[in-house]
Amino acid sequence: MSKTKPQRGRGLGLQKMRQEIELASQMIRLGAPLGIIVKETALDKQRLSRLYRELMNKKPPGGMLPFSSEWYLGWLPNIHATVFYTAYLFLHICCKVERRQALVNGYQLYLEYATAGRPEGKQERPVLSFSRAWLLLRYVELRLFDLAICRACHGSFLAPTYLARWQFVCGICKPPNRAGPRLADRKQ
Repeated sequence: MSKTKPQRGRGLGLQKMRQEIELASQMIRLGAPLGIIVKETALDKQRLSRLYRELMNKKPPGGMLPFSSEWYLGWLPNIHATVFYTAYLFLHICCKVERRQALVNGYQLYLEYATAGRPEGKQERPVLSFSRAWLLLRYVELRLFDLAICRACHGSFLAPTYLARWQFVCGICKPPNRAGPRLADRKQ
């Protein structure tokens, strides 16, 4: 006798289904790929695909998720990842927001911070995508990253757990030699 795997989305109450659809809608609007949404919600891939088409008026993009933890070590990605992660931690730990909703709300706060001070209508992709923000949380859960205190400014920044804590200096206190304005900013 073979056991059948229960289908995703089956047996959910109306309230739970509404919450899952609302969470998936928020993730889609923030640029999350279907693979992440399938992992984070109880909805099946076909339903999510239809929801994506309805919200974005196009097919969901395919492709693999980013997988390298080294991306977060660069000075600019590290600063942006730290901003997101501290917003996430505040919401999840201090405000007792559920992990998935803290991910969405933390990323929205990060986007507000990352676009603050930019002229209206200037659309530039954020340094940290939703996929990378989600992956960062996975890396922290796997204890590949943790917050470390910068010995120069005493701020908390993401750092690999294998790094000696007493010698950590953040990318703001010690930027690389070529850490000037980004190429897109220079052209204007």
